[in-house]
Amino acid sequence: MMQALKGVRYLNTSTVKQAVSELSVPVPWGEIRGKVWGPDHGRPVLCLHGWADNCGTFNTLIPLLPKECRYVAVDLPGHGRSSHRPPGVFYSFPLYVMDVRRVVDGGNIAGMFSALYPEEVDALILLDSFGFLPTDVKRIPKVIRKGLDEMLQFEKRTEEKERRVYTYEKAAERLLAVNRTLSERSVHTLLERGLVQVEGGFVFTRDFRINLTNIVRISVEQSLEMQSNIKASGLVVLAEDGFEKVFVEQDQKRFTSALLQAYRDRNHTVARVAGDHHIHLNNPEVVAPLVSDFLRAKVLAQSDELKDVLTSKL
Repeated sequence: MMQALKGVRYLNTSTVKQAVSELSVPVPWGEIRGKVWGPDHGRPVLCLHGWADNCGTFNTLIPLLPKECRYVAVDLPGHGRSSHRPPGVFYSFPLYVMDVRRVVDGGNIAGMFSALYPEEVDALILLDSFGFLPTDVKRIPKVIRKGLDEMLQFEKRTEEKERRVYTYEKAAERLLAVNRTLSERSVHTLLERGLVQVEGGFVFTRDFRINLTNIVRISVEQSLEMQSNIKASGLVVLAEDGFEKVFVEQDQKRFTSALLQAYRDRNHTVARVAGDHHIHLNNPEVVAPLVSDFLRAKVLAQSDELKDVLTSKL
């Protein structure tokens, strides 16, 4: 999926079950952290988590996928163990795309990255995601204003109080309260990178600015135009009780329908599975066969064909 990973520093860690490396990519404001599974020579697969998660979301799925690949899962800035963005800076999809570019040179984001850098992506897998999040063009001014006001209010609040300290049990309760689809095991998996111990208990590692309204919006027309730039083979796996059910208004349903139809029209595979938004984490065995078959057909098979061509020229 990626051509290479350059300038990445690996921190050696491992478990009895499966060797895992911790990676660190220097960025101007700190570092982007993550985890790596698989052999050094394996075909690189970049794994990008969703909003408010961290790279631990792939802990249960990756061990079920083809062993020939090298899986690189990152904590996006403001998530997990990665550095927060500097004060006064918004979190937005274009900035996340630039972060992915930093990792590749040195994760709704995956779709946009594939559209902006189509020559660098061989295959694209979206797990309960549409790749893009369009906004009704008439709503964009109000949404931008809302995001700006929220940032100003957030900055005033953070000047007045310190981060809240939790017991581990209370932190787990809070995470579950805002992510009802998570199983108990999944909560503990995400908290491995989602908490840091301090005096008196634990604090969440994520930057709470990620909860503010995203001020960078694109229309459905812009989404479809960018989607048309994707040259990679695509697999879209939707959960029956997942992200799609969030879109209840007619305009939202029209947007998602248009995006899905465009994927089908370009011969990408759209599959549905029983489960919720975190199906890949809660019940990875449901998703793993689809992802594994796709990787073997669209990524590993191409690698074998390329090797055969190069060998024939020797």
